Amino acid sequence: MPRGDKSAYTDKQKRQAQHIEESYEQRGIGEEEAERRAWATVNKETGGGKKSGSGRGHAVTHEPSRRGGKIGGAASAHRPAEERSASARKAAETRRKNEEK
Repeated sequence: MPRGDKSAYTDKQKRQAQHIEESYEQRGIGEEEAERRAWATVNKETGGGKKSGSGRGHAVTHEPSRRGGKIGGAASAHRPAEERSASARKAAETRRKNEEK
């Protein structure tokens, strides 16, 4: 099975990845990066493609989905206002450039 092949994933995992990808795109992340992050999140939560067979079950955790927002907010709160402002300007410029492509 070549890398990137999604045939081992269940329909539910594919739907989850699609929803996560749409969420990233709404936040201004590029299409390819959003897809990469979405599948990384699904893999982290579910343990990758679900192949059939006895003893292959794996607990599903949604912690990776919750974790990102908490980390970003906490880190940002400890930075000086000037640094946060500069970061926001840089992000806005990057989004603007990505819109032009």
